[in-house]
Amino acid sequence: MTDGAVVVVGGTAGLGKEVARSYALADREVVITGRDPTRGSTVASELGGKTTELAFDLSKPKEIAPALEGVGDVSRLVLAGVHRDLNTMRDYDIDEAIALVTLKLVGYTAVVHALLDRLHDDSSILIFGGLAKERPYPGSMTVTTINHGVDGLVRSLTAELKPIRVNALHPGIVEDSPFWAGKTEALDAHRNRTTTGRRGPHAREPLDRGRRVPGRRGLVDAVLTP
Repeated sequence: MTDGAVVVVGGTAGLGKEVARSYALADREVVITGRDPTRGSTVASELGGKTTELAFDLSKPKEIAPALEGVGDVSRLVLAGVHRDLNTMRDYDIDEAIALVTLKLVGYTAVVHALLDRLHDDSSILIFGGLAKERPYPGSMTVTTINHGVDGLVRSLTAELKPIRVNALHPGIVEDSPFWAGKTEALDAHRNRTTTGRRGPHAREPLDRGRRVPGRRGLVDAVLTP
């Protein structure tokens, strides 16, 4: 069943953008969101097809519902927005930590709340976290903590929203992401903790799973680590 749009929150960059691209290529109605309306418009034009954009900041949850008022029925909701935070215990930045916690726990929940009357029984929600929840790296203090919170959010949403499917995908460090360029210490620590000592995934690998998961009817409350 494909009734309704695919809404990709955080769809103007990174994995969110690539998920949006795959749905646009499948001729689906796609709504991407990001903080910057100019960037959103540019990306929507790049993705083409039936792609439109909205702008709001997940770290300002009270602004989310008004921004989503014009969205119709939703078939797939992908929550992929991120706040890049490198935070250690020794150099702990409280403002950066609050921004990330608010974005992922409060902002993601506020999006679901705002769209609840436009989701239907066959809709699905996919939340992107990160494998740092199990494998911390230098600077992942808040990231590791918050991605355990993502798992709790998935289970809480599943309990309240059934039969709507809610799942989480926790990719490892995506090494071809521009964010990780030059961060040798974190990348080496990540590789050394793998069983093979090899690189982490490239964007295509978690993207392939992120594209398949929302349509799998038997997959509910799953926490996946590609």
